[in-house]
Amino acid sequence: MSKVNASKIKLALLTAVTVSLSACSSLGVEPWERDLLAKKEMALTSSPVDAALDDHIYFSKEASSGGKSFGGGGCGCN
Repeated sequence: MSKVNASKIKLALLTAVTVSLSACSSLGVEPWERDLLAKKEMALTSSPVDAALDDHIYFSKEASSGGKSFGGGGCGCN
């Protein structure tokens, strides 16, 4: 292997490591961004009535309540 190829490989490896380590540096919501996320148009459900009907249908079919934010079911098998 020549010196040029070895230095290119080292540079590419260093770049890949740097990019992969910096990829998770901006996770989460900063305090000054929370006001934007609290707006009505940022809600996950656009209509509370539709969400309540969907919850009722899910409860009727799965024999469990809740379950949107965590795993598990009504049978107790989880």
